[in-house]
Amino acid sequence: MSVGTSSAPGAQDAGSPPAASRPPGDLADLGIDPDMLPDGLVVADEEGRVVCFNAAAERITAVRARDALGQRLEKALPLEDLEGRRWWQLTDPYGGLAIRVGQPERNLLLPGGREVLVSARYVRTRPTGPLRRLVVTLRDTEARRRTERSHAELIATVAHELRSPLTSVKGFTATLLAKWERFTDDQKRLMLETVDADADRVTRLIAELLDISRIDSGRLEVRRQPVDIGAAVGRHIQAYVAAGQPADRFLLRVQQPLPDLWADPDKIDQVLSNLLENAVRHGEGTVTIDVTATASPREGEDTGTSVTVSDEGPGIPEESMNRVFTRFWRGSKRGGTGLGLYIVKGIVEAHGGTITVGRAPGAGAEFRFTLPVSAPAYLA
Repeated sequence: MSVGTSSAPGAQDAGSPPAASRPPGDLADLGIDPDMLPDGLVVADEEGRVVCFNAAAERITAVRARDALGQRLEKALPLEDLEGRRWWQLTDPYGGLAIRVGQPERNLLLPGGREVLVSARYVRTRPTGPLRRLVVTLRDTEARRRTERSHAELIATVAHELRSPLTSVKGFTATLLAKWERFTDDQKRLMLETVDADADRVTRLIAELLDISRIDSGRLEVRRQPVDIGAAVGRHIQAYVAAGQPADRFLLRVQQPLPDLWADPDKIDQVLSNLLENAVRHGEGTVTIDVTATASPREGEDTGTSVTVSDEGPGIPEESMNRVFTRFWRGSKRGGTGLGLYIVKGIVEAHGGTITVGRAPGAGAEFRFTLPVSAPAYLA
């Protein structure tokens, strides 16, 4: 927002913007450009005429600043509430009670029915004096709507994923309690094993939800310890082989020497488990895991550790690459909650690392994450 000057009251230098284009004195005194603010800012003077209309307000309202400046506020910003009542007439900031300090944020409508979030602050010369400035902030509702849609999708997904195992648990336990004597020991064992597996499934889902909550709020704790990443990968491979996967389906290549890695072993196991499960379940052919020393993704550190998991399956379509680490992404095959890779990215970034997805040399999917060494200062 440019600042104009005048040589005398009511006079204006040639080429200077009108006096109404000046930002409020407080902002100008602080050296703050209203156009740099992320929210829409509209300021009216003591007569109710607009003296500030920043770039964000232009974007949100689709009204040009030069058309709004100098206009009466109710004409420049004709807001209505959700019942169709004119907002400025309803609230009457200049003629209402002098003890009011503002209006809380609420949903209002612009001409054409576009919804915006509006709040107002009344700036008075003294606590109950006349209004000197009316400061209005505007926010687009799209970000809030995206958050609400995301929460709704999460609730729907959780409800769907919980319904199946809980129905199974309830059905088998009710059957066993009512007809225990009618079943053989093998039948009882089979039903109890199913209940146990479904209980594990519910437990995993709850753990995922807790991880998402911590990631979204920035409260994911990382308890760093020395981690042998090559040995950790080896344990996961052995578990798959013990579960029936052929040993020759996995190829582990560990570059030596590796830098000492300090990370949260449980969370690194969670990352490895998810990436290997994706490669085994959705990929084909040999699953190759490369563990190498690499440049650290963190400034001030020279070395880091990189783990690449690739397969020989159909890979991930190019148009889906940018959505792989978002919530509920499942790819071409159904199954799971679609939350795993979102959590993986959150864990890696909580360690100060980076993760990428691409196409493997064998045309399959390739996931690569890099962690900084993050050694304690006393080892430096």
